[in-house]
Amino acid sequence: MEIVCTRPTCPRPGNHFADLSNRATLTTVQQKFCTACGMPLILSGRYLPEKLLGKGGFGAAYLARDRYTPTLRACVVKLFQPSGDLSPDQLALAQDLFQREAAVLEELGNTHPQIPDLYAFFPLIVPGLQPGLQEEYFYLVQEFIDGEDLEQTLARTGPLAPSVVVEVLVSMLKVLDYVHENGTIHRDIKPSNIMRHRNDTLYLLDFGAVKQVTSAQGSPAGRSTGIYSIGFAPPEQMAGGTVYPATDLYALAVTCITLLTGKEASELYDSYNNTWAWRAHGPINPAIADIFDRMLLPSPNQRYATAQDVLVALREATSQPGTGAAPVSPPGQSTGAAAASASTALQGGTAAKSGPPVTPTPPPNPKPVKAAAAPPPATQTTMASGSLLEFLGGAAFLGVEGGLLAIALLSLLGTTWLGSGAWLLLVAGLGLLQLRRVIERFDLVLIAAVTLGVVVLFPPLQTVLATTAAPRATVVVLSLMAGAAVMAAGTIFRLIYRVLSALM
Repeated sequence: MEIVCTRPTCPRPGNHFADLSNRATLTTVQQKFCTACGMPLILSGRYLPEKLLGKGGFGAAYLARDRYTPTLRACVVKLFQPSGDLSPDQLALAQDLFQREAAVLEELGNTHPQIPDLYAFFPLIVPGLQPGLQEEYFYLVQEFIDGEDLEQTLARTGPLAPSVVVEVLVSMLKVLDYVHENGTIHRDIKPSNIMRHRNDTLYLLDFGAVKQVTSAQGSPAGRSTGIYSIGFAPPEQMAGGTVYPATDLYALAVTCITLLTGKEASELYDSYNNTWAWRAHGPINPAIADIFDRMLLPSPNQRYATAQDVLVALREATSQPGTGAAPVSPPGQSTGAAAASASTALQGGTAAKSGPPVTPTPPPNPKPVKAAAAPPPATQTTMASGSLLEFLGGAAFLGVEGGLLAIALLSLLGTTWLGSGAWLLLVAGLGLLQLRRVIERFDLVLIAAVTLGVVVLFPPLQTVLATTAAPRATVVVLSLMAGAAVMAAGTIFRLIYRVLSALM
């Protein structure tokens, strides 16, 4: 059997013990020691680290086995051992955060089905590598979630479908609702801290940055310690200010839009205008997109006050006719067998663990009342008009570009099946690229201008155009007329579609 040494400075951490393959020996042997550094290997007398899962600035995590369980239950052993030269105050803070994670896991993990259970928390004092010195380590043992975190999923599959993103949103909102109601703020929501188990349950991981909810705005006990993930943390957290439940909601929204678009958070943030510009990269139900935008507002009192408020907004958004999204039900209610994506998350993953239903008591509201106010109407009006302008611009481009391509192909190939087929394929391809948002905005103007230049100035085409009595002015006029025709047809189609949608 392989056992890994957990001493960070061990020169050769791998150890093999053939006798531990015998179950009787495995459960009765007193201790095993690292052959390279002498570090005790069986932690707390029962946990055998098998594999390094990852390292960070505050220690490492190992996949381990509990030798005192019938199935040698898999678990995760977290080692607290900060790297670098920390001041006594920094070391004390880091140790406090590690102990706080253990306390939160004991309180929340053992009662909520989507938070890992805590199995053990213990210190270990061992002889150092230098004579006469001792080293102290702290270990946390928690439930092993056999699955893949969403950062790995995103790297493997690319952008997630909108229905899957809504499932993640709803599932994590229900977890955060419980976490916040029990007086805790996670403070490090991001894709790598959300794990999907093989049984499809979503788990919230890594409570190492947790903070207690403040009872009053500006209370020193609620100030950020500077532990956060760049891109996901809201302004108040990055500035070291007071954190709130809305702090987690902001990070959850960033997580969702990165999963939806497949882009880094930095690519979706417009630092010049101090706003998030993600909609063009991730199509989703506009009502849900509005919810994301409110969760992403820079000031905490402009966002939703609680996770429950977001769930209510989602229920209203998905209950509107024609949204195409599964209805969102309150926590504890089923949405029926037909809802497979977003609605399955509303059950809270109760199949993952057994135990009585959780009925937490609500804490005092840490936010001003105006946090529950609706988003400014001007924002909604701008979005609606922007959508119409985008539609008309795309229609104009398709008409102009189609007209120019028709003139060019008609001039070169005539009214043959080859020319007609090539024109249809090119126009259909341009339409598809617009639909997929591969080309948009200034790309449309640039492509149309380049095509016009080629048609008007390209010598071979000029020779043909001269013989077909199609001067340059005629080319421009015909292409503009084609653009206007497509805009008119598109507007009529849009109007008919909206009238039918309203009637149905």
